[in-house]
Amino acid sequence: MATVHDNPAAAPANCPPLEQAVVRFIQELKYEDLDAQALAGMNRLMRDQIALQIGISKMPWSAQLLKYARAQQRPGKSRVSASALTMSAADAAFVNGSYGHGFEYDDAHGPSYSHPGSCVIPAALAIGEELGSPLEDVITAMVAGYEVYARLGVLAQPDLLQRGFHPHGTLSNFGAAAVAAKLYGFDAETTLHALSIALSHVSGTTEYTSTGGSIKRIHAGIGTRNGMVAADMARAGITGPRAFLSGNKGFFRTYLQRAAGDAPERRFALNRPFEIGTVWLKAYCACYCTHAYIDALRPFASQRDEITDVHLKITPHFNVVVGTANANAYEPHNIEHVQFSLPIQAAFALLGMGNGYRVHRDYLAGNVDMAPVIAMARGIRISEEPVLEKQYPGRFVADVTVTFKDGRTQHVFVEEPVNTDRNPMPEHDQDAKFMELTADVLGAPRAESLLTTLRALDPAMPTAELTNMWSM
Repeated sequence: MATVHDNPAAAPANCPPLEQAVVRFIQELKYEDLDAQALAGMNRLMRDQIALQIGISKMPWSAQLLKYARAQQRPGKSRVSASALTMSAADAAFVNGSYGHGFEYDDAHGPSYSHPGSCVIPAALAIGEELGSPLEDVITAMVAGYEVYARLGVLAQPDLLQRGFHPHGTLSNFGAAAVAAKLYGFDAETTLHALSIALSHVSGTTEYTSTGGSIKRIHAGIGTRNGMVAADMARAGITGPRAFLSGNKGFFRTYLQRAAGDAPERRFALNRPFEIGTVWLKAYCACYCTHAYIDALRPFASQRDEITDVHLKITPHFNVVVGTANANAYEPHNIEHVQFSLPIQAAFALLGMGNGYRVHRDYLAGNVDMAPVIAMARGIRISEEPVLEKQYPGRFVADVTVTFKDGRTQHVFVEEPVNTDRNPMPEHDQDAKFMELTADVLGAPRAESLLTTLRALDPAMPTAELTNMWSM
């Protein structure tokens, strides 16, 4: 964990304790403060996120996004993943972050219900290329951004999600601003304004879970670019509100209708364990709220013809995202409906179809017969269980009861889905996911070489030397 530094200049004056603590954290964090767990988490996250940017670059909405971005782009040195294109740092991060978040397969930070990797990694790599930075500086900025994003997210949940906001669309603005402030070497005052200007960009709801829309894929890019633009504005001398988090009309009281909590500045103490050390990677290509239920139901696939009823108890805030609050939870009409439907993902699991990259790509290609899936989904009942939220705050649990034709019932409770920090994805599965995403785009030899380089990750390596490994 980070050591405690004593530098009064690292905190801006005349602002609340939470704002001071956030800025101080960014200012004082050093590469030497990153312990083995933080570095290991960062390495897992980089491998996963870079593979996603490469693989998801070939999705239809990614092609549409790139066409839009090329028409708007500003010149620069920062590379668009899986291409020969370079753009300004903000434009490249906009595209790459959207790729990385573009198929519900990216990392999760459980307590904040969000996906910091598709913000902090594209932002840090793009700025690192622009500045010619070594990876040591880039990694430090990634961690600074991840911690700001995740720790604010912990303070904001579960209210942010339950009120209908997309946590990633809101928190990524702050994460990217923190990355930029760290890499550009802002002083405390300019860092404060980068973060506070980012507040003016915060937006994005989860209506896509109910009625669809590929804009959800681009929330990561929007928030990342806006956080970087906020930093550019601060560098130009534009200022923001000093109580951007704690004020009566700051982030918490406006977006959550409450204060940040009791002494929230303690969450940014430099001697707290790093959130990045607990990064989750996804085994299934769907919203993480469905994963524990998938784990619970997969073993029943061989008995599906004997099942008469499946009852899933769900927390109220998960129900907002993947349950009965979604208009098309039982009869999806597009890929967003499918990936944010607990009944459909449960049916995939019970039918033995898998819930990974391949079945969702097959759905996009029109190669999945959805009639039996929808029929199975209709037999799955969902009910809200508020006590789960109270007993397991910030946890992705599943409470499942299966009833058979002979009257037997079987209850399954999953406390830790596959790939949380308490139930991590095995290394060979991480490698298999990396290759699944990258080999078709780069070719297997280049993909394997990239994986080897990322695992070894030399902090002295120039950023551009690394990003060149996935150029086309």
